[in-house]
Amino acid sequence: MSEHKKVYLQPIPVRIWHWVNAFGIITLTVSGAQIRFPETLHILPSYRAAIQVHNVAGLIVAVSFTLWFFYYAMVRNSLDKLYIPDEEDIKHGIFRQLAYYCFFYFLGRPSPFHAMPESKFNPMQKSAYMAVMFLLMPLVSLTGILLMNVTPLRVFILVWGGIKMIDALHFLLACSLVAFLFTHVYLATLGPTPLAYIKPMFTGWEDLPEHEEEAAQTTLPGYRPVRHYPEYKGVQGEHKGG
Repeated sequence: MSEHKKVYLQPIPVRIWHWVNAFGIITLTVSGAQIRFPETLHILPSYRAAIQVHNVAGLIVAVSFTLWFFYYAMVRNSLDKLYIPDEEDIKHGIFRQLAYYCFFYFLGRPSPFHAMPESKFNPMQKSAYMAVMFLLMPLVSLTGILLMNVTPLRVFILVWGGIKMIDALHFLLACSLVAFLFTHVYLATLGPTPLAYIKPMFTGWEDLPEHEEEAAQTTLPGYRPVRHYPEYKGVQGEHKGG
């Protein structure tokens, strides 16, 4: 078995934000489901309690999202680098990662990407997180705020098409967020072990196999350590030719 080094991948503020956000979204899902289907679901004591819990959880998630944005945009100054796919990601990285998730993983091949502090997310993660954090979360928060303040914000609600339109949009956005949550949890188990990518969100540290550490140190700046895996060269070459 190869020797493993550890890389400090998730600072404390990121871990706190992650779990606050995770539990907040789960609470929103449970309370929102009871609000949507009050005759079928009775998880919380009453319909009124479900609304109150939903509103409080929504505000917590909205504040958490604001703090996340401030931390990466202002404190770490790495929001664009971590969450926005670059040209290489779009041309080749997304295809290579998709091939791994759909095919190579089941053959026991190593992942074509290993997270480092300056490059945490593979191209597919970047694309998904960009859609979720810059489109889905702001929209679901905005529609939620409108539904919480129907009377004082009735002019804006009418501009958006009325209360039914806002309610339907909020529900569809919430369903998309729940679908992402299930996909996120599943993909988080596709590491060397099922908990390999989950442990850093508790401890901050992720195991890094020796050969990946060496590859990361020998690559050029911006040249990710994913390309030293020979089994992906053919896939990359075929995609370039296309």
